[in-house]
Amino acid sequence: MAVTAPTAPAPTPTARGRAVVTVARKVPFTATVVVLMIVGGLATGAFWSPLDGRPLGADLAFGIPSFADGRWWTVVTGALVAGHPLLYVLTLGLFAVAVGWAEVRCGTARTALVTIGFHVGAVLITAGLVLAVAATDWPWAQALAADVDTGFSAGMMAALAVASATLPAPWRLRLRIVLVAYAVVGLLFLGGLADLEHAFAVALALPLSRRLAGPHAVPVRGATLGRREWRLVAAVALGVIASIRVLTLVVPVVGPLGNTASDSTVLETVISVVISLLLADGLRRGRRLAWVAGLVLGGVYLALGLLVVGVVTYAHATNQMDQVELVGLAVFVPNAVLWSALTVWLVAGRRAFAVPSRRRVRKASSSGTPGTARAALHRFGGPTISWMTTWPENRYLPTGDDGVVAYRVHAGVAVALGDPITDDLPAALDDFRGLAERSGWVPCLFSTTAELATVAEDRGWRALQVAEDTVVDLEGLAFTGKPWQAVRSAFNRAKKDGISHRLVHLDQEPRAVVAQVRSISEEWVGDKGLPEMGFTLGGVEEALDPEVRTGLAVDSEGTVHGVTSWLPVYGPDGVVVGWTLDVMRRRSEGFRAVVEYLIASACLAFQAEGARFVSLSGAPLARSERTESEPVLDRALDQLGAMLEPYYGFRSLHQFKAKFRPRHEPMFLVYRDEADLPRVGIGIGRAYLPDAGFRELVALVRE
Repeated sequence: MAVTAPTAPAPTPTARGRAVVTVARKVPFTATVVVLMIVGGLATGAFWSPLDGRPLGADLAFGIPSFADGRWWTVVTGALVAGHPLLYVLTLGLFAVAVGWAEVRCGTARTALVTIGFHVGAVLITAGLVLAVAATDWPWAQALAADVDTGFSAGMMAALAVASATLPAPWRLRLRIVLVAYAVVGLLFLGGLADLEHAFAVALALPLSRRLAGPHAVPVRGATLGRREWRLVAAVALGVIASIRVLTLVVPVVGPLGNTASDSTVLETVISVVISLLLADGLRRGRRLAWVAGLVLGGVYLALGLLVVGVVTYAHATNQMDQVELVGLAVFVPNAVLWSALTVWLVAGRRAFAVPSRRRVRKASSSGTPGTARAALHRFGGPTISWMTTWPENRYLPTGDDGVVAYRVHAGVAVALGDPITDDLPAALDDFRGLAERSGWVPCLFSTTAELATVAEDRGWRALQVAEDTVVDLEGLAFTGKPWQAVRSAFNRAKKDGISHRLVHLDQEPRAVVAQVRSISEEWVGDKGLPEMGFTLGGVEEALDPEVRTGLAVDSEGTVHGVTSWLPVYGPDGVVVGWTLDVMRRRSEGFRAVVEYLIASACLAFQAEGARFVSLSGAPLARSERTESEPVLDRALDQLGAMLEPYYGFRSLHQFKAKFRPRHEPMFLVYRDEADLPRVGIGIGRAYLPDAGFRELVALVRE
């Protein structure tokens, strides 16, 4: 016998009415304006008959002709109507969604003030500018001086700009880029009254957004972008450029520089779009080749754009414009502007575009080629941070029998990361010192083991403890008893919320999951006020390594609440003997103990697989105990750690790891002699903050 599941009853008109009233109470300003728009559409017939071209439309719309006739009330009436039925529906829907959202974020009074105030301001400023420019012989300006406009879109754009200050990173930046891009592209290619009004509304509202949003604004320490955002913005910009190329071919319009129709063929357009999309994909992945190609194309557009401007300026000054034929000027110049902006963006974010392809990483991982860091790790094994030597920013010095020393050069200092990956540490130290002296660098090894420090001291080096590794032994580990109460509470909360732990290879996960992980990471990075740190701190790109494991806290709906990544620790027999914690981030609205849950769950999973330990890693510039008689560099690093604490929380992180009752293993800085210490300190600082500019570092010291 078949059983039919009962269907939910359809909402009654009364229920729908109650829902509408509930929404209206939450956003009274938006609801009032929407009602007035509906009344205006019905009263004027604008819902079914275009207002454009009708005498009534001219009486209600705002613009220079209306203001010249003394119809100043059109600033209000024009905001409540639209020139065409399709535009009416679109404007009504966009206003309800956008301004309603802004009202929820910023409050009714602030949203009403911003929306009305910036609408009036943008309309009047646009009218004044057009009136001034119309005195010239520019046909575009003269056409605008005779035109009128309707709609509340300028106020809507301003409301969105102000509400963007209430968003956390990276969504704050993304919304602002969308608003700026929409305003700039509309101004360059369309150039109507509405486009000018949008540009003024965004240009005026964005700089004041934090103040106008008031207590609803999310506090930020500065403008910081993660590598993901640099790439994403560049890729989207190229996508926009490609889309504009298609639109101007299919639907040419008359813009500020004339008709956007050109003599480009469909084939030329297709080739241009394909190249742009390929470059966009390469930039999204952070590929250096795509970055170089983008710079070359941007440079070409910039040079040609300057040449065209020069020719036009000279022809205009010498009254020879009738002898100059510029086909496609209305498309080329705006494209040159967009490409120039993209070029500046690529130069500023150049460090974000140096990622090797996954194919190359997999090939390096599986090939076992002698001399590579991975092959050396598989053969010799290494300490807990040894997998960090495989990260792409490192350079490699071959040493001994297929061993390597991984290092970076900053401020004339060669900073080796951890112990050399070899079975002959003395020879590796000598090789590294010889390389540095031949190159004019100051050599040092950072975050080494006690074994390496002892070997180094026997060969005339100095050693100084700078951090502590926190190691949890997995044999016999069970989260029972009073000391583990906090961990058990995290398990209970996760179970109550329907959250489970998944230990995965992130590079094999669906794009939707990877996108959530990136979003969580970017939100964590975005409001720090300093660039994302590197050196011994990885991110999502490093977690995508096929040999790295990722722990995900996922609820029943597929939402990722927290993420950890674990780097393999190889023994000398090529077998993974432990795992080291790298990425450790949670969603801002997730439950607070999600990280404890992730770490404890991973410990149990690795224990079941036969691993001997997990390392919670050494928090940079933090350790448990300090003495009064410390070297100068140790005190300097201590002060650096104190300055970075409000931004990155190293010391609170070190205290957090104590919940897992780890044993502490000292980590050392190995250097030649005390005379090197000032430069070594600068080199290590630059290794951790390679993207930090001078202003950011000065602001850090001041605080």
